Amino acid sequence: MKMRKIGKSDLEVSEICLGTMTWGSQDSLENAHSQIAHAKAQGINFMDTAEMYPVNPVRAETVGDTEEIIGKYFAKAKDRADWVLATKIAGPSGFISQEGITPATVEARLDLSLKRLQTDYVDLYQFHWPNRGSYHFRQHWTFDPSAQPSKEEVLDNMRAVNEKMAELQKAGKVREFGTSNESAWGMMQWQRVAEETGGPRMQSIQNEYSLLCRHYDTDLAEFAVHEEVTLLAYSVLSCGMLSGKYNGGKTIDPNSRMAVGPDLGGRVTPQVWPAVDAYLAIAKKHGLDPVTMAIAWSMTRPFDVVPIIGGRSVEQLQHSIDGADLTLSEEVLADIDAAHRAHGKPF
Repeated sequence: MKMRKIGKSDLEVSEICLGTMTWGSQDSLENAHSQIAHAKAQGINFMDTAEMYPVNPVRAETVGDTEEIIGKYFAKAKDRADWVLATKIAGPSGFISQEGITPATVEARLDLSLKRLQTDYVDLYQFHWPNRGSYHFRQHWTFDPSAQPSKEEVLDNMRAVNEKMAELQKAGKVREFGTSNESAWGMMQWQRVAEETGGPRMQSIQNEYSLLCRHYDTDLAEFAVHEEVTLLAYSVLSCGMLSGKYNGGKTIDPNSRMAVGPDLGGRVTPQVWPAVDAYLAIAKKHGLDPVTMAIAWSMTRPFDVVPIIGGRSVEQLQHSIDGADLTLSEEVLADIDAAHRAHGKPF
């Protein structure tokens, strides 16, 4: 497993990140701990979680359970120093806090995360979604930025939060910061505020990115290249659709994500299955595992990407890990490009 850095930081991470969002809902503590141990054995040292996890579904009574599972692993394995650990504070949420991200909530909720994780620092602390709202999670179809707070209000909040970020960094509670479900405009403001205040910059952005979801490819890609920000790509398999396991929506395992949420967070549309079939056909044509192909493809992009992987078992996880060692041929990449042009926005 190759190692690389996040953004302009000194965080030395594996080129694949271990995701955790179903630990505590669809995955048991024992299964989660087996996945952590297996990922480490394969050279992965980067793990991502969030205070609101687990998902599928998100429930107020389970908020923080995934962090607790990870904390119990650290207490048992005594290997916290071997990991680059990322977690997130949620924006305005009925499950956690309507206040969203403020100087007070950033520190208070970080402290709660640290307690659950049984550690005294987080390597990468991320803002799960911005206070002003987001076009992610299928909200792009009706996105209305005119309903956001004024620019002055947004920037005043960013300045105050950035000053608190600097305090947390100086106190040793956080090494670096990042965002999630952000826009190009939002990222530029965070970087501008960091330059104004002398506080820490955002080193990463965690947005959805896959063969089926490529919003990032234009404005955000340009921003990331010039500002040296790393994309932490989530849902790289589009909730398992790109594995082919759903058979066009006709085969649904009772333990799968689709059994819990039939529309997979708005990803299931009439046009998505032909798109999935096109990518599965490419994998079959070239003798590739479709999961491994999807992960390997994400690592070919002309901007900095670390895919976040997940699985229901160690065996499933390995298919994604194998993507780090797969080099896609020019023929495969050309076929993928043709499929993208034919199925550009399936959800």
